[in-house]
Amino acid sequence: MHDEPKIGILGTGDVGRALGSGFIDVLGDRVTIGARDPRDPETNERMGTWLAKHRGKGELGAFAAAVEGADIVVLATLWTGTKSAIDMAGGPAALAGKVVIDVTNPLQFTGHGPELALAHTDSGGEQVQRWLPGAKVVKAFNTIGNALMVKPTLAQGTPTMFFCGNDEGAKKVVGEIVTSFGHDGVDIGGLDGARLLEPLCILWVRYGMRTKSWGHAFSLLRK
Repeated sequence: MHDEPKIGILGTGDVGRALGSGFIDVLGDRVTIGARDPRDPETNERMGTWLAKHRGKGELGAFAAAVEGADIVVLATLWTGTKSAIDMAGGPAALAGKVVIDVTNPLQFTGHGPELALAHTDSGGEQVQRWLPGAKVVKAFNTIGNALMVKPTLAQGTPTMFFCGNDEGAKKVVGEIVTSFGHDGVDIGGLDGARLLEPLCILWVRYGMRTKSWGHAFSLLRK
């Protein structure tokens, strides 16, 4: 019998593993990272070190297994696979009532680098909420690299983590996670704020491409 909160993460990539480690190491939660096929050899190779490090607290399963019984679900998939991952996890019914942290960015790739597939009058965060009308979607962790998502150490200070959502209770939960993970959390309001946060991902990438460095983050300075 486990009393620790369970976190379900959809996506076995760098982002999913980084946040999964944060939930375990910082908050002591149990984490199931969901994959399309948890028996796939490439997936098992990618997850091997993470599973060995977090034995007893972290496990690998199918998307549906990650969502089942989870207090919080994290979407850490590529945008092109987000809808199918949600469907494989059980769809709207399986995620109803849950806090869903949307870490995705709706990117499409061209010869000029990544661009937003949704922008200005819509956002990925709002699309996720439409797919999951009964869930409490909060956009967060989409404006920083995975290496700095948990306990970032930067010479110039603490990075800002902007987040937004329509449910105040869910935003309070996510705000506490953001702070625990070592960020200055800033709530920018309703989920339509994702229309501002998702372009910040492009700015983050553009700077990284020009400088050939990826250890940067945004910070809101206050007087």
